[in-house]
Amino acid sequence: MDFKEAVKSLQKQLEYQPELVNGGKLGKYERFIFIGMGGSALAPDLLRVSNPEQDILVHRDYGLPDLPNKVLESSLIILNSYSGNTKEVLEAFDTGLRRNLPMAAVSIGGKLLELARQNSIPHIEMPDWDLEPRLALGLNLTALLKVLRQDEALNQCLEVQLPNIETEGRELAKKLRGFVPIIYSSKKNGPLAYAWKVKINETVKKPSFSNVFPELNHNEMTGFSARGGSASGGHQVSELLSQNFHFVFLKDSTDHPKILKRMEITAKMFRDKKLQVETMELTGNNVFEKIFSSLQLADWVSYYIAKEYDIDPADISVIEEFKKLI
Repeated sequence: MDFKEAVKSLQKQLEYQPELVNGGKLGKYERFIFIGMGGSALAPDLLRVSNPEQDILVHRDYGLPDLPNKVLESSLIILNSYSGNTKEVLEAFDTGLRRNLPMAAVSIGGKLLELARQNSIPHIEMPDWDLEPRLALGLNLTALLKVLRQDEALNQCLEVQLPNIETEGRELAKKLRGFVPIIYSSKKNGPLAYAWKVKINETVKKPSFSNVFPELNHNEMTGFSARGGSASGGHQVSELLSQNFHFVFLKDSTDHPKILKRMEITAKMFRDKKLQVETMELTGNNVFEKIFSSLQLADWVSYYIAKEYDIDPADISVIEEFKKLI
């Protein structure tokens, strides 16, 4: 699918009605362990934004997390690989199968679904719309909600009406061109800030980073102490390097008042030091509208920066080359 059309497909993705095969084999669980890498780890992470009270662990590594066996046995392990061929996820499947742990699988196909069918493991086969994993978060998140049996949340996804924010994305892209974007948010929205970073990394092929309040006020903030300090060499270096960054604050009115105050003060301090700062309000009628509106804005921003640089936004040749080398 053309990249621009893929970005626009997000609204349609949220209308997806996933089918859980062998769902009757799943018991009731209060703890969920997601195994996923890259774009396939973003949707599980976003579940922590939509419902922070859920007991969720996202494992981005080979095998299974180092947890006591009794914890693994009482958790549902959800193997989430968009392609179905992610090496780390397949290794986790093999380990879970040998240890007879409760598992479910989500993918568009590949080896993962083949193994799930052979072993009668509960699974969802998402439709293959020829999307990059980072652009298929609507499909993936709704599929994961189905595995978690969160029907109310699925209904909220169906109610999402995404605004037309392509122009807003194009304007922000102009401001970010030539800078390294740094995305800041509350800890609660940290997975959302991280998703912005990933989208910029993969779509634009440029560095981008993310961090969360209040932790960043205790360390990272000091790395941008340009201007206003002594004229020592350290401050001169900081001033020189700091000019390369452009900060994007994801502001949520439901964040803790003390976090909102920290954001306001940090933004002012940065602006006083002549650093570039944009504040983007998370808006929507429910939490999923906030999440997906922000994600689509990130996609438009990334697309238009790539267009400015004459870069193919769908090119992942570096990742493919790395896979061949290993």
